[in-house]
Amino acid sequence: MRIGGLQKLTLLDYPGKVACTVFLSGCNLRCPYCHNPGLVLPEQSEGSEIPEAEVLSFLERRKGKLDGVCITGGEPMLMKDLPEFAAKLKERGVAVKIDTNGTFPRELKYIVRNRLADYIAMDIKNCFEKYPETVGRPDFDTAPVRESIDFLKSCGIGHEFRTTVCRNFHTEEDLIKIAHCLGAGENYFLQNFKDSGELISGGISGYTPSEMEALVSAVKKIIPGASLRGV
Repeated sequence: MRIGGLQKLTLLDYPGKVACTVFLSGCNLRCPYCHNPGLVLPEQSEGSEIPEAEVLSFLERRKGKLDGVCITGGEPMLMKDLPEFAAKLKERGVAVKIDTNGTFPRELKYIVRNRLADYIAMDIKNCFEKYPETVGRPDFDTAPVRESIDFLKSCGIGHEFRTTVCRNFHTEEDLIKIAHCLGAGENYFLQNFKDSGELISGGISGYTPSEMEALVSAVKKIIPGASLRGV
């Protein structure tokens, strides 16, 4: 398990839980607007891992004070030992949330069907025709993403879908296409891009708060429960 970071307290990453966030290193995508290049790019993440035992020891010390762990990345589903790690977290009495880009449906199904997660948050990078440019992979195949969406919509586990919105990649039309794909009953969040100062690529910008309000209003016509996050 390549653990690239540990945020010891979060009230935001796991809805309704007092949690910590475990950051796993490595990702199969290269989204230009990614603000975690230290986790995504191999040359920037070597030699900075946190031992798994250190995370588990921290949870033991915080027993009764934390009720959830968010596993994020990078892309957690890349880790072959993710199921084993999630099981260890569950054994310690905490709920487990996993963030994913949805490109590993087989691994996602294994996690869910074996009850190794209580909540899944899946990033929807863009409408399908614009996925390659948005994820920095010109030959990207959206079939796995479609499979993961369909699975989460029908599997019964608590979940959400979310899109980080950038002026460079997303239009109102794109977001409406995503909304139609997800369907009216889904939990869908729009997150405005914010420049952390450490991006995979430069020249990326977000929308203004009023523009984000207009975008979510358009999406609400298809998904009434859609909302903004972090604006």
